[in-house]
Amino acid sequence: MITLSSDFGTPYPAAMKGVLLRRTDARLVDVAHDFPRQDVRATAFWLREVLPYFPAATHLVVVDPGVGTDRAAIVVEAAGHTFVAPDNGVVLPAVRELAGDDFDVYDVAYDDVASNTFHGRDVFAPAAADVHDAPAVTAIERVTPAAEFVDLTFPTATVDGDRATGEVLVVDDFGNAVTNVPGEFLDGADRVAVNGESAPVARAYAAVDHGDRLVTVGSHGNVEFAVNRGRGDDAFGLAVGDAVTVERR
Repeated sequence: MITLSSDFGTPYPAAMKGVLLRRTDARLVDVAHDFPRQDVRATAFWLREVLPYFPAATHLVVVDPGVGTDRAAIVVEAAGHTFVAPDNGVVLPAVRELAGDDFDVYDVAYDDVASNTFHGRDVFAPAAADVHDAPAVTAIERVTPAAEFVDLTFPTATVDGDRATGEVLVVDDFGNAVTNVPGEFLDGADRVAVNGESAPVARAYAAVDHGDRLVTVGSHGNVEFAVNRGRGDDAFGLAVGDAVTVERR
């Protein structure tokens, strides 16, 4: 199985699939191609939440603001999964979710590509096909151990008693503002103050009236700010990267 993830929208993923289908019989599974454009951190967050649920597979990931530059192409092996991606950290949170620090990173050599603006088609798709079909990554001549790689980690919230300080990591398509504050911080709380404004703590969106604000723990295990059938980012006045202070009342 080869999964595909990108910020390409349409029709570019079809070209990657065409390359893959000419080189391998692997089953192709789309994860998403509407990740926030050129947003490596947001994509890394969502891949961490999605890819570990797959059985062992080759994961082709292309969110690549550095396309056409001298940034490396890499392959990462972790817990039976193999990732093929630009060397910008986009797959590292998913890798660590699967394997902690027990993973191996390799460089993929490439030159004379057809386009400096579409390495998804010309570099990463061929590499993913080769990696999937090879008996071992090290059997591919153009794949060699990496001396270094770009890492990506998420900031950690600070919890001090009844007060937590963090930031908004992502906003999902529903408008839920997802923070880095651990969900356990809400244990036992009925209400909290979010940047000084009171809001109820609820286990489910529909636990409050239609249009009302709430603070809950999302499927990712972090505190998020939401509105029942509305947009939490608008209601709480928050955007990605904004600082948040949550106080138990």
